[in-house]
Amino acid sequence: MKATQLLNQFGQSIWLDNITRDLLDSGTLRQYIAELSVTGLTSNPTIFDHALKKSDAYDGSIRAGLKQGRSGEVLFFDLALQDITRAADEFRATFDRTDGVDGWVSLEVSPQLAYDTRATIAAAKELHERAKRPNLFIKIPGTREGLPAIEEAIFAGIPVNVTLLFSREQYVAAAEAYLRGVERRIAAGLNPAVGSVASVFISRWDVAVSGKVPEDLVNRLGIAVAGRTYRAYQDLFNAPRWQRAFNAGARVQRLLWASTGTKDPKADEVLYVKTLAAPFTVNTMPEATLKALAQRNEIGGSMPADGGDCEAVLARFVKAGIDIDALAAQLQDEGAKAFVKSWQELLGMIAKKSSALGAAA
Repeated sequence: MKATQLLNQFGQSIWLDNITRDLLDSGTLRQYIAELSVTGLTSNPTIFDHALKKSDAYDGSIRAGLKQGRSGEVLFFDLALQDITRAADEFRATFDRTDGVDGWVSLEVSPQLAYDTRATIAAAKELHERAKRPNLFIKIPGTREGLPAIEEAIFAGIPVNVTLLFSREQYVAAAEAYLRGVERRIAAGLNPAVGSVASVFISRWDVAVSGKVPEDLVNRLGIAVAGRTYRAYQDLFNAPRWQRAFNAGARVQRLLWASTGTKDPKADEVLYVKTLAAPFTVNTMPEATLKALAQRNEIGGSMPADGGDCEAVLARFVKAGIDIDALAAQLQDEGAKAFVKSWQELLGMIAKKSSALGAAA
């Protein structure tokens, strides 16, 4: 039995961290769903930028958009929604079978809005209304300015994938924003069952401290932070405030492990899969990691609910001179800036293709 199937049976969802039109047109995504137990999908500006650079599959849609006077960001979201809604339809059977627990796809608001609460709320509502798919998450960054937008989107009934979380503290702040939105729906007599996941990025921790820590701590920081965060996730599950919301019909905001492709060429290519196996969580994987996992026939053990030795490991990083709280803030800020850079490159690619295709028309 493939490790992908074992992980699914263990209770962790496998989501693909990629989307391209070629992936949809070729039937590859459908194959991943049928054969590799993939039950969801995420996207980001970098993924779409790479898709446009490497394929002419979007040329027809770009030409059609140009004829309608579309350009720039408006044209991009036309293209992205075409792909995302097709992917959502591929996962609709999973969504229906699991009663909305699984089968989700994610589309991000413009990363340039990461520090603009009002604009983020408006963009989230617009994308949700345009997509018209019940299994679409709108990705909103868990920055300080993003937290009110998360609460407001949940209150408005918009499912949210909270992105760019790096630490336990950032995760808890995002979870509380989600819960506030749910509690407001309960108080208003609205259905509180609004889906959400909280995406905690893992591998970037280890990249950030590469060459700065003793050999026996290499590639252990992301996993230790994950353990600390998973313990907080378990604690929230059992907190009376959350249980009251569950009793009123609310859903759990599931914890999602993001950035789980191994960056260190010397490390196991499924390092962040086999060490982060935990029921009722999600692991979103790049294609290379998914394919590597499919070649295995075991997944290892489960993450300890109490975080295991995470605090002892984190203490060793502190002793080695790593300020974990400061690094978490730095990683979130750098992540937001990196997505803005990718977004600008994406819009540049849209403009370049639009110019070339417009001239050839």
